[in-house]
Amino acid sequence: MEQKPNWLMLVIFGSIGVAQTLIDLPVPGPWGASSFTQGSIGLAGLICLYLAWFRRTFGSKGVLPIIERWSNPRISSKKVIIVGILTISSSIIIGQISFMPAPAGLIVHLIGWLILLNGFYVWLVVNGPLQEEE
Repeated sequence: MEQKPNWLMLVIFGSIGVAQTLIDLPVPGPWGASSFTQGSIGLAGLICLYLAWFRRTFGSKGVLPIIERWSNPRISSKKVIIVGILTISSSIIIGQISFMPAPAGLIVHLIGWLILLNGFYVWLVVNGPLQEEE
């Protein structure tokens, strides 16, 4: 029986990395710019959270959620498209909150477009014009 990959440590590291961007603790880093260090650690935290989600959702190590790993892509693709639209919408609000770091809205906007693109691609292949003939 194949052992499922560990995702809990990635959640812990990711949460710490993202949380430190919300707490203004200046760490200059080797380049002397504390905001760049803070953003880099936050971005690494987001990557850890994504990898943890991937490992928990698909039960395997990897980065890209290929269609073969989806249990029901016909229904899931529509849900992913909706999540992408909601993420893009929330990025507008996040970008206007004063206590959030300045590029937070831009990063969430980028993530939203990636989610939307993934869902739209799966929909095209499974339900849309790119589906295989039976």
